[in-house]
Amino acid sequence: MKVLMFGWEFPPHISGGLGTACMGLSKALIDAHVSLLFVVPKAYGDEAIDLINASEVIIGEETLSLILEEATVEESKVITISSGLKPYTYEESLQTCEAWNWEYISSPRIVKVLSGGARYAFSGKYGPSLMEEVARYADVAPVIGSQYSYDVIHAHDWLTFPAGIEVKRLSGKPLVVHIHATEFDRAGDAHINEEVFAIEKRGMEEADAVVAVSQWTKDIVVQKYHIDPAKVKVVHNGIVQGEEPAKASLPKISDSVVTFLGRITHQKGPQYFIEAARQILDYFPDVHFIMAGSGDLLPAMVDRVAQLKLSTRFHFTGFLKSDQIEQVWSVTDVYIMPSVSEPFGITPLEASQAGVPVIISNQSGVAEVMDHAVKVDFWDIAALANAIISILKHKGLSESLKVNAKKELKTLTWRRAATQLNQLYHEL
Repeated sequence: MKVLMFGWEFPPHISGGLGTACMGLSKALIDAHVSLLFVVPKAYGDEAIDLINASEVIIGEETLSLILEEATVEESKVITISSGLKPYTYEESLQTCEAWNWEYISSPRIVKVLSGGARYAFSGKYGPSLMEEVARYADVAPVIGSQYSYDVIHAHDWLTFPAGIEVKRLSGKPLVVHIHATEFDRAGDAHINEEVFAIEKRGMEEADAVVAVSQWTKDIVVQKYHIDPAKVKVVHNGIVQGEEPAKASLPKISDSVVTFLGRITHQKGPQYFIEAARQILDYFPDVHFIMAGSGDLLPAMVDRVAQLKLSTRFHFTGFLKSDQIEQVWSVTDVYIMPSVSEPFGITPLEASQAGVPVIISNQSGVAEVMDHAVKVDFWDIAALANAIISILKHKGLSESLKVNAKKELKTLTWRRAATQLNQLYHEL
């Protein structure tokens, strides 16, 4: 089986769970003897597997002429692409840029002219030119599709759906689209980006099969996008086995530390974490709280902590890399994921692997596969606070969650997910 797979990011150059999931699935598929051709907009050369770098693909003159209809050619033979497309964000802030590592936000969007064609200079990031890059990725994809042989096309999340559709049209091969998150998860019903929604819906309609990372996500796909449920297959995410992080040397800031780790956005429910913290301090006055991550709601969360006079108990770390996350786990007594809508949520698995008791929202895909975690509704602040208090107070409960969750992880593997995907490929 040979699969042409389109992604947007790949470790170690990631901004969230999408890249982590792509790596886990890719390695497991390769171990299952699937021949994998994985494409990204921009490769750096230090990724765990060999990638096809879309930034190195030469676009033919015919495609180039369409791209450059409104472009201006400078003397240096660098072409600046104009774009009226709005970026995929609503209320941008400096913290948002920091969270998504948008070091390229002020870079020119260019195509370098070569003999007989050009190369598009993708940033591979999530900055203001995101929509344009999604469209250009779809321009480059058929060139890649014509250079390789493959049996199935697999596209991860809306950013790559147009690329997958174009290659399907070129090759006639079946298309799988993989839903790691929907616009309803990211923005909520009231604030969806209609342009992103349209891309998601078209991708699901054009696909021969839709893979959802949870039943929670499948229900959204069926109800909000009106996709035939028979077309949607649930394949839960997993975790890489046997990679328990070493206990990093980080000074313990308190005897009791409660951690929130994730993007500080509407989807992740950071405000519920802060409101629960206020109640916890009535029982444990010395507890400290870590809010690790960044996002558009970070300034509001800092303001709320100040309003509640909790600043001496809160630590805002900003975006963390993997080794820094390991340090946070080493001092954490309870991890909380109070997501409003979480398609899956790999971080609770990582916390459990590090020996940290986990509390997750019922509104998450990972709740479907984790039995040894405390589960609450994201909006029930009292229940969230009580769950944290119980784990901090009862060491037996804490230890039970640690031991049993680690045992449970042995069944939550990427190998299992790869087996399901491989079967789907063969059916198609």
